[in-house]
Amino acid sequence: MVEKLKMIWQDAKQLKDERGLTLVELLVVVVILGIIAAIAVVAIGGIIENSKKDAMVADAKQMVSAAKLYVASNDVADGKVIRFVGTVGTDELDAKNMIDTMKDPFGETYNNGVVYVSKADSKYTYKVWLDGAEDIGTAATAAGTIASGDLDKEDVK
Repeated sequence: MVEKLKMIWQDAKQLKDERGLTLVELLVVVVILGIIAAIAVVAIGGIIENSKKDAMVADAKQMVSAAKLYVASNDVADGKVIRFVGTVGTDELDAKNMIDTMKDPFGETYNNGVVYVSKADSKYTYKVWLDGAEDIGTAATAAGTIASGDLDKEDVK
């Protein structure tokens, strides 16, 4: 019994003599955690930016789909502009009621949203201009719009 008490006493004494982490070890751990946090913040920032661009491209594709529905039920001449967002010009078609209000992922609302329709023979092609805090295209013209088949997040500028 006395032997067991001596062993317990020695074990307890050894535990008291052991020290915790040194200051250098703690600093190394803190530095490593700081580096990991910095990498994570940069990576998450890039993911958020890409998701905003993807949302804007999805809005543009939604406008093209709505324009296709409009063209399917209405005769649309070559070079017509179908406006979904913004002030309708004199030679533009008003289609604001075809899409719910779209929110600009980079800001509040879009300033302009149009689809430029070209007709060759009986085939239509569609180009998009979406103007907000960031833009897809530059104007409601054939040269200022982006072809609907080529839309991707690199077009968001």
